[in-house]
This record gives sequence, structure tokens and C-alpha cells, in this order.
Amino acid sequence: MASLLGIVFPVTFPGQGQLHSRRRSVVKSSSSSDERQTLFNRIAPVYDNLNDLLSLGQHRIWKNMAVSWSGARTGDKVLDLCCGSGDLAFLFSEKVGPSGKVMGLDFSSEQLAVAASRQKLRVRSCYKCIEWIEGDATDLPFDDCEFDAITMGYGLRNVVDRDRAMREVYRVLKPGSRVSILDFNKSNQSVTTFMQDWMIDNVVIPVATLYDLAKEYEYLKYSINGYLTGEELEALASEAGFSSARHYEISGGFMGNLVAVR
Repeated sequence: MASLLGIVFPVTFPGQGQLHSRRRSVVKSSSSSDERQTLFNRIAPVYDNLNDLLSLGQHRIWKNMAVSWSGARTGDKVLDLCCGSGDLAFLFSEKVGPSGKVMGLDFSSEQLAVAASRQKLRVRSCYKCIEWIEGDATDLPFDDCEFDAITMGYGLRNVVDRDRAMREVYRVLKPGSRVSILDFNKSNQSVTTFMQDWMIDNVVIPVATLYDLAKEYEYLKYSINGYLTGEELEALASEAGFSSARHYEISGGFMGNLVAVR
């Protein structure tokens, strides 16, 4: 769920203990960006456990779907934006294999540290192709047309300038390639919206309270309410230049996945 809003740092968390540097002009964070960065740094130590508990493990199914929709293939160079603790990046690496390359970028140093520590515990050769980078989704430190596929899991909702972030995704994607964006669905159906709010108030926040993270997870409902509907996400992608865009509602309309082709 970590988003990418803060300052672009030259620090990275490479897979095999090698320190790389990717420098770009520093982007000044807004106070809102700083607050969200602090939030995601704070929840990093228990983020994975809470994801499993609150979704009853279903988030793994949704993430597999997101990676499949990206169209990534063996040997591809791919990017996982808002990579958080690395779930989508690890799935990406299994798709592209040892001959491919996965870049996982996030604005939360704590989330990236968790991702790097998880990587060290994995023995398959494909996991060695992942590099972790701390950076800004609205000012990506990559060349034009660099990636064969991109995913973003639970991140676009938290980006302040979504238009700019989508244009950056378009810029670094190769022509004909896809971005797959997974997030909570902002439904037009009142029943779905009611159930979403009820679950957050009566399940998510009480569970988060046990971890002393009630305030952090109260933010979830407000961020969903301030997010875009499926139609608005399709329009956002089209305005950024994508040739086609389609939003799929999944898990009874509680989640959604935008697939856009450059």
C-alpha cells in the first residue's frame, strides 16, 4: 500500500548487496506527502501480517492477477511502482526469470528495508534480479521507453499528483507495453460503498488498534473516498496518452485493476 510521493533519494537497496546510485533532481515534498511517507514507514514492520490477516490471504490472489495482466514475459525488464514490502516485485521476478530485471521503487525507506530483508531469505535465482530504489512516482529516475511492463499495487490512490504520475508511467513504458494498477475500487454502487466503509470501521480499524495503528488505518477510508472510479481511471490513462485502458472490478467490486496499453 506504500505510495511514492516524497523526495527522490540516491540510496538504493540492491539485491546482492551492491550499492547503486540513481540521481535525479530533488523534488520537494508537500506536507501531505511527508505525512503519508511517515505513515507508511510506521506501518512497515507489520504491513505484511496485517495484509494477510485483513484480507484472509486474498491479497495474494489479487496481486497475482495484477502481474498476469501486465503481460510480463521471460527476459523482460519490468518496474513495480509503490512496491512496498515487495510482493508484486517478487511475483514479477518469477515471471521474467533470472534473465530478466525487476526494479522495485517506493518512497518509504522502511518498506524497502523490509523488501530487501525478505529478498535475502529467498533462494531461487530469479529473486536475485530485483533492485530496490527509493524515489518519487511523479519524477521517475528512468529513461524513456525503458520497461516492458509496469505494476502499481495500492499506490496511485496515495499519489497527490496522479496526472503527473500516470504521465511518468507512460513515459518509461515501451510502446505496446502495459501497466497494471491494482487498488481498492471506488464503486458507484451504494451497497458496495456501504460494505467497504463498514468493513473498515468494524474490522480493519479494530484489528489495527491491536497493533497501535488505528490512526494510520483510519486514513484508508478517506483515501478510498478521495480516489477515482473505474471510469475516471480509464480517462486518466487516456489523457496521459495510453492507446487503450480498461478497469476491471474484482472481489465483488471491493477491488479494482486498471490495465492500460501504451
